Amino acid sequence: MRITLRQLDIFRAIALTGSTSAAAQSVPLSQSATSTALGELEHNLNALLFDRVGKRLLLNDNGRALLPMALAVLDGARNVEIAFASSDQGLIVNLRLFASTTLGNYILPKLLSQFRQVVPTAKLDVRIGNTLDVVTAVKEFSADLGFIEGPCHEPDISIRPWFEDELVIVAAPTHPLAKAKLTIKQLREAPWLLREPGSGTREAVELALLPHLLNIQPAMTLGSSEAIKNLVAEGLGVGCLSRSVVQDLLSAGRLCVLATRLPRLLRTTSLIHHRSKILSEPLQKFMRHCESYRG
Repeated sequence: MRITLRQLDIFRAIALTGSTSAAAQSVPLSQSATSTALGELEHNLNALLFDRVGKRLLLNDNGRALLPMALAVLDGARNVEIAFASSDQGLIVNLRLFASTTLGNYILPKLLSQFRQVVPTAKLDVRIGNTLDVVTAVKEFSADLGFIEGPCHEPDISIRPWFEDELVIVAAPTHPLAKAKLTIKQLREAPWLLREPGSGTREAVELALLPHLLNIQPAMTLGSSEAIKNLVAEGLGVGCLSRSVVQDLLSAGRLCVLATRLPRLLRTTSLIHHRSKILSEPLQKFMRHCESYRG
């Protein structure tokens, strides 16, 4: 076999950074060694993998075809190392997880605590970002499993529906809209506080509300659900958030669920992984644990 894992790792680094100099820092190698390795890979494949545009290296059609295969091979090699990392060559749990903000902040703490009770030695690397961040990480094999609360449109991603999460429209009890059952017109004209574009919560809210309201013009856009619920509690507008996010302020009387003529608003959360991902025994064990959770 002429192709090496090192060559594929360097190809991955160049594809993700766009240059041999940037890739050299992450591999790490000298820039000349990185360029040489890329040349050897292209020679072994008898194909150019990048378009050279100034100092930038941009994946061409050959490179785009190779990238998911290279990522799958590297991910498989990593799983082999992890599987036999312990002294007795037994399988260990060492997983990279990436969750969207609502799930990462409000659902995963309990879920991971329960899993650690079952597997006390489990090593779990957890990151939190918006849904777009999660999908990108899974697509690039930098996360073994993703947790998202919004839709995923990537064809390379396998999506497993998880549990249904209730969305509620909330305001401060002193807000004028908290006094009566709201009409569609009142909801449409309300001062909405929404998450940023790319957030799973933002997309889920729009999917739930737009069929009824036709249009929503945010009075304010914020980067976290925590910020939204606290500003809503201060009377600055209304928000539509997961009940799990606002339950503490509902219980404290700082927020109330608005009465509307809308049906119950639900969204389906999902577990995602790359379609080429090798589902190792530890990963499958963890996924079974996740699927036993019902919110």
